[in-house]
Amino acid sequence: MALKATIYKANVQLADMDRSIYGDHALTLARHPSETDERMMIRLLAFALNAPASNDHGALDFAKDLWDTDEPALWQKDLTDQIVQWIDVGQPDEKRMMRASSRAQRVSVYGFSASTPIWWAGVATKITRASNLAVWQVPAEQSQALAGLAQRTMHVQVTVQDGHIWVGDGERSVEITPQQLYGAS
Repeated sequence: MALKATIYKANVQLADMDRSIYGDHALTLARHPSETDERMMIRLLAFALNAPASNDHGALDFAKDLWDTDEPALWQKDLTDQIVQWIDVGQPDEKRMMRASSRAQRVSVYGFSASTPIWWAGVATKITRASNLAVWQVPAEQSQALAGLAQRTMHVQVTVQDGHIWVGDGERSVEITPQQLYGAS
């Protein structure tokens, strides 16, 4: 019998002062049986950092990346089903990043484990043709602290200012300072 996803509900209050985007988002995250709290929370963080100001050009949605390798962790499709933004989390290989770069207007990758510098050293020179790609590293200790906020029902506040991110649940708060490894912001 196949294992089923665990459903998490997150109410996210977003105040992104860097992009002047503010809003409340009621999100449903399907956590794959092999997915950790850390990876799931990085997906949630990626949503907050890339949420569009409006859904006029399509909504940013969680995709089926662990169920379907042809899909990213999140994507935004316009009303004609063209991919506006492709977002991966973890350490995709260079072929996946280049394929995504040819399919989407923008591609973002969020690495978060302690081995990210080793992965990046292996792929950095192989993706230089991708002008629409941005690669970020969330320091491992910060992503692990973020995982500590995971609950089946979450109410989180995400504040972004001057490249710093604070994620809190009313009792605890985690500061995150992603480091850009490649590409335009």
